[in-house]
Amino acid sequence: MSAKRTNRSQNKSARKSKSRRHASRRTSAAQLDFIEAAARVLELSIEPAWKAAVEANLATTLRLAASFMEFPLPDDAEPAPIFRA
Repeated sequence: MSAKRTNRSQNKSARKSKSRRHASRRTSAAQLDFIEAAARVLELSIEPAWKAAVEANLATTLRLAASFMEFPLPDDAEPAPIFRA
């Protein structure tokens, strides 16, 4: 692969990474508000040292949920049957 093509590829991935960081900063305040509200409702105390980890877990969960929501299903799709042992 040529050096020019490699640089373009690296620049492209750097831009994607940068845009992801900016997106997480935009939602960070809303996610922290949600985490604090949920903790109050559930009567949980979250130590300040754990808030970043809880926020990262929520961001991952929301990202994974979005990928499922984007998956197209036909209108006549049926749920899978339930099998019990």
